[in-house]
Amino acid sequence: MVALSELIPPEAIRLDVAAPDWRAAVRAAGDLLVANGTSTDAYTDEMIQNVVDNGPYIVIAPGFAFAHARPSPAVRRTGMSWVRLAEPVEFGHDANDPVDLVVALAAQDSAAHTDAMAALARLLADPEQHDRLQSAATPAALHALLRSHDGVEEPAAAPEPASAAPDAGRTGTEQHKILTVCGNGVGTSLFLKNTLEQVLNRWGWDRQVSVEATDTISAKGKASEAVAILTSREIARTLGDVGIPVKVVQDFTSTDEVDHVLRDTYDV
Repeated sequence: MVALSELIPPEAIRLDVAAPDWRAAVRAAGDLLVANGTSTDAYTDEMIQNVVDNGPYIVIAPGFAFAHARPSPAVRRTGMSWVRLAEPVEFGHDANDPVDLVVALAAQDSAAHTDAMAALARLLADPEQHDRLQSAATPAALHALLRSHDGVEEPAAAPEPASAAPDAGRTGTEQHKILTVCGNGVGTSLFLKNTLEQVLNRWGWDRQVSVEATDTISAKGKASEAVAILTSREIARTLGDVGIPVKVVQDFTSTDEVDHVLRDTYDV
């Protein structure tokens, strides 16, 4: 798997960028992808259109937008860019605006960057590390912070003893499945998948409940296989009634919020 610092090289980082609105902020991140040979201008247009079509669901944590679109011919290789804004901008998200950090992803598939997404989610969820990223003076300094967390995993926590694991089925071999859903299945849904898996591991439920990240179209077909869907408010509206509970998460990096949603899902 490719490390986070490999996907975001120093030349793909810009700090204190002036952007008058969210489109300009996403375009600034897209321009870095283009400059590094990761994608073309057409992909930047696709990232912007993704927000136009699906709403500001890419604003997955307070102050943080994860810009991306579906894999397409406009993606030359998998890569990412990092844009810290001089002044925050509004994306139209009810809970997480305004945004002062835009990270863009151009992915050829959902496989190569899974570990990098997990590392980024852990970094942004840690207040101390988040502050360090926000105060980094140069792209080289910020990249050094990213590199220092390559391959670093969150220490395993003891399972919570108060909740019994869900019945795994009559055969004892079947798992419950929860879907994490975004517009494209390669970006924000992976953030949420990682956070949910951290909570399941803490509960000791990781063997009984599996998590699959997917897109809105596939989620409708896979809903019958799952016990619940976790997603953003915007994507929940797009999905509508799929026959299983659809739970809204505002901060995709917050284990506390996901813990609460999981308790509500299983009435724990």
